[in-house]
Amino acid sequence: MTIQPRELLDIVVAAAEDKKAMDLVVLDLQGISLVADYFVICHGNSDTQVQAITNEVRKKVHEAGVAVRGMEGLDASRWVLLDLGDVVIHIFHREEREYYNIEKLWSDAKVVEMA
Repeated sequence: MTIQPRELLDIVVAAAEDKKAMDLVVLDLQGISLVADYFVICHGNSDTQVQAITNEVRKKVHEAGVAVRGMEGLDASRWVLLDLGDVVIHIFHREEREYYNIEKLWSDAKVVEMA
């Protein structure tokens, strides 16, 4: 069974929200980048929360049969990147999110309204 990018996005967003991810933003990169269809950007207020968000997303996508293609940053828990293929999630610690401001770097992308 192949999961569609929008279905995967819904799973990722729900998992992050379950762990109280802050200021969750979804950017639609279709037609802008070949990297992924969607970027999910959020933050936690502590290393523990960043790890909890990361682990919940990994758990839920695994249950959906999706493999994590790559993961960086979990050891430091300041900026964790999970590559799920069509969806890439950036889970920041609050200070790092403010510093890197990747939403601005991808300002050409449309913000996706999630229900």
